[in-house]
Amino acid sequence: MKPSLLLALWILGSAFCPAASKPNVVFLFADDWGWGDLSSHGHPWLKTPHLDRLAREGTDFHQFNVLNPVCSPSRAAAMTGMFPSRFGIHQHFAAPAQNLARNMPDWLDARAPTVARFFQQAGYRTAHFGKWHLTNRETHGAPAPTAYGFDEFAIFNGGAEMPSAGLHATPDHAVKFIAAHKDRPFFLNVWLHESHLPHVPTKASLEKWKHLDEQQRVYAAVITDGDNAVGRVLDALEAAGVAQNTIVLFSSDNGPETTGTDKGNGRPDAETGESGYGGYYSVGSSGGLRGEKRSLFEGGVRVPFLVRWPGHTPAGAINPTTAFTAVDLLPTLCAAAGITLPPDHRGDGENLLAALQGQPAKRTRPIFWDWTGKAADPHWWPRLAVRDGDWKLLLTADAKRLALHRLTTDRAEAVDVAKDHPEIVARLTQLALAWKATLPTTVDASCISAADRTSASTTATTPAPPNASAKKAAPDRAAAFARIDTNHDGALTLDEYRAGMKDAPNLEQRFKNFDQNGDGKLSRAEFVTPSGK
Repeated sequence: MKPSLLLALWILGSAFCPAASKPNVVFLFADDWGWGDLSSHGHPWLKTPHLDRLAREGTDFHQFNVLNPVCSPSRAAAMTGMFPSRFGIHQHFAAPAQNLARNMPDWLDARAPTVARFFQQAGYRTAHFGKWHLTNRETHGAPAPTAYGFDEFAIFNGGAEMPSAGLHATPDHAVKFIAAHKDRPFFLNVWLHESHLPHVPTKASLEKWKHLDEQQRVYAAVITDGDNAVGRVLDALEAAGVAQNTIVLFSSDNGPETTGTDKGNGRPDAETGESGYGGYYSVGSSGGLRGEKRSLFEGGVRVPFLVRWPGHTPAGAINPTTAFTAVDLLPTLCAAAGITLPPDHRGDGENLLAALQGQPAKRTRPIFWDWTGKAADPHWWPRLAVRDGDWKLLLTADAKRLALHRLTTDRAEAVDVAKDHPEIVARLTQLALAWKATLPTTVDASCISAADRTSASTTATTPAPPNASAKKAAPDRAAAFARIDTNHDGALTLDEYRAGMKDAPNLEQRFKNFDQNGDGKLSRAEFVTPSGK
C-alpha cells in the first residue's frame, strides 16, 4: 500500500474515533517553576492550594524531566515529542543575530510533528494561550501557532507580526475557550508566565503576602497568581461540566531562576507594558535537587508533573519511580485519546499511558540532553547528559570531565560514583557521544528570518547614519560596543562594561543577564542583540 494512502486512512480513522474515547486535554505549563515551589512538595512558606487540589485528585510524578534547562528547547520537546537538538534548538530563541551566533534557527520547524496537529487531525478543537517562545518577538516572518496545528491562539513572545497578549490574560482566554467548546473534544495549552522574570504580581497577591520579607513577598505573590490561574481553569472545567472527561496536566519548562541583585522598581515590561520586578526576588526552590535553571543537573531539568484524569489516573497518588519525560507526552496523550500515530512517525518519546493509569511502567529508551549555554561551575559545567535506567552521566563536550549518579539513591546528585563504575561510564559515554554525532550541525534555511539576519549582520559592523530612527537600537548598540571595547579584542570584560556605561544602574546584574554563555565576558552578539530568556 502506498504511504500516501496509509496516511489518508490513518487520518480518516483517527477523525472518526467514538466520542467516548476522546477525553479533552488541558496542558498547564509554567515557566521557571521549581520542583520545590509547591506546598504539596513541602515548601515552608509558599502556598499553592489549587495545585495541591490537583495533586489530591490526581497523581504526582516525582521523576519527570524536561529536555533542556531553558525555555524554548524545553517547549519544543513537549510540542514535538522529539529532542530539541534534532531541530538545532539548544538555547532559548533570541533575536536573529544572536541565534546566528549560536548556530540556531529562528523558529521551530513548522514541519515538525506536533501533538496539537495530531489532535487537530483527529477532530479536536485546538488552542494555545499564553507564552509561545518557539520563536522570538524580534523575529519577522515566523510561523504563527496555526502552522503547528492550533485553531485558536492568543500569545506573548511570538513573532514580530503577532499581537502580544497580556501576561495575566492567559486564563481569561482559556476559560472562554472551555465554555465555547464544551460540547466537542478539545486540546488546550495554557502556558503561564509565572514565575519568569519580570515578576509582575497582582496587587491582591502582594497584599496577601505583606507579612513576608521583601524577597519572599514578591515571589510568593507571583506563585499565588500562577496557582490562581490554575484554579480558574479547573473551575472552568467544572462549570462546563467536562471535568470528568478531561486530562489535566501541570508542569514547568525548567527549574528555578538564579537569585540576582537587581531589585527592579516596578518598571514596565518591554513587551507587555506591565510593571515588573527584577531577579532579586527569584527565590524559587528546586526541592533539594542540585542546580537550577540552565543546569543539566536535576534542579534544572526535573520539574513538577501533576496529572488528573478522573476514573483513569489514581487520585492522591505519588509515582516515585517512572522516569517520565516531556517527549513522552505526545505518544502518551495520543494513546489516551485513541489517536494512532502515522506509520512513519519516529519520535523520541515512549507511550507511558500505563503510568497515567496507575500501572507499573518503565521507560526503556535512553534520555539525552544537549546544552550550549552557561558553562560555569558549580552546576552549569555539563554540556551533555544521558540517563539510562537509574543511571545519569553528565559530561563536558569533549567528555574529559564527567560525573555519574544513581538517581534512585541520590536524587540530589551529591555523590559522583564514576570511579566505582567504569563500565557504566564507558557505556553511557559512548551512548551520549554517538547520539550527539547524529544531531544537525547546520541550520535549515527554511527556519531562519533571512531579512532579519542580513540586517543584523549589517548593523553589527556599520555605524548608524546621522538621522537613524531611535527605534533602530541595533546600530546604536553596535557603535556602543565599538566604543566600550577599548582593547579591540571583540569582547567586553565587566571592567570595560562598567567604565563604558558609567553611572547606569544595576550594571553587574545587567552584565550577567547579557552574558548568555556564562563565560564572564560579552561577545558582540550578546551585547548588540540582548534578549530575555
